[in-house]
Amino acid sequence: MRRERRQAAVDVASILAAFVAAWYLATSVFKVLDPVLFPSPAEVAKLFFTELPEMTKGLVSSLYLMGSAYLLALATAIPAGVAVGASPRLRNAVEPFSKVLGAIPPIVYIPYAIALLPSFSAASIFVIWSGAFWPVFVNTVSGVVTIPGNLLDSAKMLHLKRSTLYWKVILPGAMPSILTGASLGLIFSFLLLTAAELIGATEGLGWYVKNYSDFADYGRVVVGIIYIGVVITALSALFKLVERRLLRYREVNE
Repeated sequence: MRRERRQAAVDVASILAAFVAAWYLATSVFKVLDPVLFPSPAEVAKLFFTELPEMTKGLVSSLYLMGSAYLLALATAIPAGVAVGASPRLRNAVEPFSKVLGAIPPIVYIPYAIALLPSFSAASIFVIWSGAFWPVFVNTVSGVVTIPGNLLDSAKMLHLKRSTLYWKVILPGAMPSILTGASLGLIFSFLLLTAAELIGATEGLGWYVKNYSDFADYGRVVVGIIYIGVVITALSALFKLVERRLLRYREVNE
């Protein structure tokens, strides 16, 4: 396993090095790319460290919006998904609505979010929440439904309390699907962050890129894109650590 990880790290580093080399050749040596749209790696690297304080400030704002919405989505979607998944009657009643509402792009709610909610931050959080909720909810329902029936029958024969049944049997049994939905919800949160930050925001990573693109400052646009990529990579790695810890019982069983 460690050997595979080292090999993967070497492969990733090689791809990045090849990309930067091609970027350098195309911008600084052969100059086949428009220097306004595609600044050289050296220019971007210098600008990256210059803009780091401003981007870090924007990161705090972005993480507040995205983190609040994402955690709210988990706190609402997981209990709702477990309840719906555990009740066939409730599942049959809710499933048609979830298919319709889950397919509606969250950005269409922006006009009503601005009109009805008390602040632009609340409207932004609602838009991100509406995108992260449905993947978590649907996968939670699916995870509960696919729990083996003999496992539930055995738990019922032990006359477990309802709370114990949910916490010790249903929730752990559905956890792989829940984490899949949580991963998708995190991706949707990032996708909607830029749209949400356009709702009256004056800072944030999405706003940073959009603001400088309006002024055709593509050096800072590239810097912002790279910074967002670094943040996404870091959060994805953190999510993987949490996922591995929550599913460590599977490694023990294997």
